[in-house]
Amino acid sequence: MSYDLIISKGRVVDGAGNPWYRGDLAVSEGRIAAVGVLAEAEAERVIDAGGLVVAPGFVDAHSHSDAETLIYRQMEGTVMQGITTVVAGQCGLSLAPIDPELREELERRAAGSMPPEVEFKFTWITFDEYLKEEEKSGLGANVAHLVGHGAIRTAAVGFDARDPTEEELEEMRRLTAEAMEAGAFGLSTGLIYPPGIFARTEEIIELAKVAARYGGVYDSHIRGEGKTLLRAVEEAITIGERAGLPVQISHHKAAAREVWGKSVETLRMMEEARGRGVDVTLDQYPYRAGATGLVSLLPPWAHDGGVEKLLERLRDPEQRERMRRDIEKGLPDWQNFAGEAGWENIYVTYVKTEANRAVEGRNLSEIREMRGDPDEFTSLHRLLLEEEGAGGMIIFMMEEDDIRRIMQHPLHMVGTDAGSVAPTGIMSRGKPHPRHYGTYPRILGRYVREQGLLRLEEAVRKMTSLPAQRFGLLDRGLLRPGMCADITVFNPETVIDKATFKDPHQFPEGIEYVIVGGQVTVDGGEYTGALAGRTLRKR
Repeated sequence: MSYDLIISKGRVVDGAGNPWYRGDLAVSEGRIAAVGVLAEAEAERVIDAGGLVVAPGFVDAHSHSDAETLIYRQMEGTVMQGITTVVAGQCGLSLAPIDPELREELERRAAGSMPPEVEFKFTWITFDEYLKEEEKSGLGANVAHLVGHGAIRTAAVGFDARDPTEEELEEMRRLTAEAMEAGAFGLSTGLIYPPGIFARTEEIIELAKVAARYGGVYDSHIRGEGKTLLRAVEEAITIGERAGLPVQISHHKAAAREVWGKSVETLRMMEEARGRGVDVTLDQYPYRAGATGLVSLLPPWAHDGGVEKLLERLRDPEQRERMRRDIEKGLPDWQNFAGEAGWENIYVTYVKTEANRAVEGRNLSEIREMRGDPDEFTSLHRLLLEEEGAGGMIIFMMEEDDIRRIMQHPLHMVGTDAGSVAPTGIMSRGKPHPRHYGTYPRILGRYVREQGLLRLEEAVRKMTSLPAQRFGLLDRGLLRPGMCADITVFNPETVIDKATFKDPHQFPEGIEYVIVGGQVTVDGGEYTGALAGRTLRKR
């Protein structure tokens, strides 16, 4: 028998959590053709995997590669850590649908997070049109999309902090159905970001009911991971329970000193929910710091009406002082990053203007001192005005015991919460969170090999079959004949993350081969440039 590719003599970890075994794996026409002892078989190419682990390609349960798939199709930082499929459209932030009347405003917003040399245009309106734009060329990895509640709400209601009218809510239901019919895998929310922060629970339930009719999941960046953590987890479970669909809690964490240790309670809440029939799971990245937009440091009311209104409020001394007071004292049901984590734990990752490039990689206390400002809030508001609301940040806010406890839990799967970057070229700007490069190798190297926190086979299950099952990607995540030939081959003795917070633009070590759709995309640790990934649509 002749095949396109044989991976021979590897330690096969099949993705199901079963003990590894020594064997060969054959690929033909983009599918796994055979698994077992294939000593007599021939192939156009044979990869000797002696001493290496052969696993299903990793499935990123939480990706923000939505825009990268259009401006940086190679997705190099993704595939170099062994990821062959990403689930994008997270945190309510999908790029479709849009209201054509808001096209220019949305393009201005997008420009704030894009490389300066990229002119990003919304050439689509519907979710289907967006997917068709992505399908025009190949991708470094496969991409499955969720439809974002934030995009749906903006298209129907705009940026205002108010409840939708009944007509607007019906339009939101229609847009949700349209996206699900186009192939979305579920509905996502970002309930600490505008406009999700303005939505009541009942509004989300109504849209989740629509997603449920199509077999979708409800995937949520919950309404707070700090002091509101327990209420926020309960809300997510309630939405899934009342709408009748699975719940995925995004990048689960206890993100403030006052809730460190509360993962004991949140995990118990999820177990109890499953006991009464609610299908709830979670994903996590293995770092003590999170990352998001710098503008998220401002209180919810400041975001009412969109970015231009926010900048107007920042220019108004009275409203600016109100923002300062709210950060100092806090507000009910608001995750107050600066107030809960401290200015010294907030680092700027990127800015749009060359004039402010020196602040990248520095915390706000350092920036205050560098710029000679009287306090950190002054540095923040001046920076946001200068950057027109753009800019990113890293926030150190988690505790290692919670990270380890969550990682060990059976409901846990792995996600990067990152887009796709590269050490050179248009995607190399700033100092992004190291999770963009190192999430999966970090778990395999530090938590499996060095600390023994997880069995190798269990870690691989959390990276492959579990997220594939959760999102309905049922033709990948396992090494079985007939499955898609998405395969990651790594050295269990050397695999490790290299990216750090100070020096993030570094590929990991030990990811030796990555096969996407039967094509070798990483070959001997080197990226080949293959674009064998495709847009996946739920059917």
